[in-house]
Order: sequence, then C-alpha cells, then structure tokens
Amino acid sequence: MTGDTLALLIDGDNASPKIISGLLAEIANYGTASVRRIYGDWTKPNLGGWKECLLEHSIQPMQQFAYTTGKNATDGAMIIDAMDLLYTGRFSGFCIVSSDSDFARLASRIREQGITVYGFGERKTPRPFITACDKFIYADVLDGAAAEPPLTAPITKEKLVGKPAAAAAVPVKTEPEKARPAQGGAAGGRLDKAALSMLRKAVEASADEDGRANLARVGAHLAKQSPDFDARNYGYARLSDLAEASGILDVERAGDQPKVVLVRLRMS
Repeated sequence: MTGDTLALLIDGDNASPKIISGLLAEIANYGTASVRRIYGDWTKPNLGGWKECLLEHSIQPMQQFAYTTGKNATDGAMIIDAMDLLYTGRFSGFCIVSSDSDFARLASRIREQGITVYGFGERKTPRPFITACDKFIYADVLDGAAAEPPLTAPITKEKLVGKPAAAAAVPVKTEPEKARPAQGGAAGGRLDKAALSMLRKAVEASADEDGRANLARVGAHLAKQSPDFDARNYGYARLSDLAEASGILDVERAGDQPKVVLVRLRMS
C-alpha cells in the first residue's frame, strides 16, 4: 500500500497546524502524497499558524475569499478541486483533513469511484463524515499532535519547609508520566463494552474453521465496521497490543513467521 499515490486536501479553517508532522508521518504509511493542498482565505489572521509550515512541508496554499458572511466558500473550492483530481485517474487514495460534515458526500462520491478515502479530524467530527471514509484517524492520536509533557516541576511550599527561600526557583527534574496501558473486561480500562463487542465480532467473522483468525484480517474487518476504530484511541500503538490486553483473545505467532499474528476467542 505504501506505493499508492495520494492527494492530500486540508481544510485550513477546520484543522490545526500542530498536527502537520504527525499527519504526514501517518499518511506515509498509506502511500505518497504527491498533491498537498490547503484551502482557506489567506488574507485572514486565523490561518497565520499555517504559513510557517507550508514551505517546510511543501504544501500548496489555495486562496479562497469569503464572498458571503456565514458561508464557507473554502469547502466549495476544496470539493471542486477534489473532483478535478479524481477524474484524472492518477490517485489511489484521498486524504481529507477536516472536522466538517460538509465533506461526507465528497468522501462517499470518491469511494463510489473505487478510491480509498482517509479522513483526519478532531473528536467533534460529525459521524456522517467519519462513516463516509474508509479509515478515519483522530488528530489527537497522531505523533506530535499533543504538546510534550513538561520535564520539570516547581517545588511546592510543602517541600520547602526548613529550606532556604531561594530553593523555590530551582526546578526539579521529573520523568514524563507514562501512559497506563488500557485493560479490557471488567477492570475498568479504556476498552469499553462496545469496543470489545466489535473486536469479538470481527474475530468471529474472520476466523477459520479451527477458530483462529489472522489479526490483519481482523483489523480490516474492524475498519469496515467502524472507520474510526484505531488501537491508538485506546492507548495502544498496535492492534496486537490491544488484542493481548483485551482479556477476550489468545494471541500467538505463526511459527517461523513472527510478523503473522493469529488470535482466537477465549473460552468463557
């Protein structure tokens, strides 16, 4: 899939420049974004944050004036360009970056053409746009999207008892807090009943006669059930990590092929 040619279209009014590094790293997993465009009214100050990273990441700014107050002309320009690019037949996939439901029909139309649609947006993204995509990734799980945790912490007054006042200005070196792994089942972890139910159904649908399922096929089935199902939403880097912590699956490697992961539902 890494050889696919992709078109990246960013709705500048509904995306933050903080995600750009993580966004491009994620897109590199699916192919090469040979077209990179961002849309907005560049005469307005709200897009100022994007201007600093456009040249660095070779993203082409597309100017669209807001002709009427309260109407988003950016969406129209982005949709027209997307259709023009679609009809060239040069692209295997489209990456649409926005949290706006106005792009739901665009995503559906591109998919009707047999082209893969990858959506990127915030948690507030309306469900119709999410389900119109083949895969939807939340911006906050992208590397670099979140601010780095502070490496220093101020000394509290309680810690300064019996110490010189000058010590108040001395920072204490602390380690960044490590994210706790999610736990499945009744442990009260981040894998809720809905996620466990989807995982169980995906394994059942992908399993062979012996009850074992290739985890890659399970992941593909999960994406069909819910385009925004992503192990990172639950605190895991990979689906295999999530499967091992789910509490409902037995995980094994396929003999001399360690990259092939097989799972089986545990007997209750």
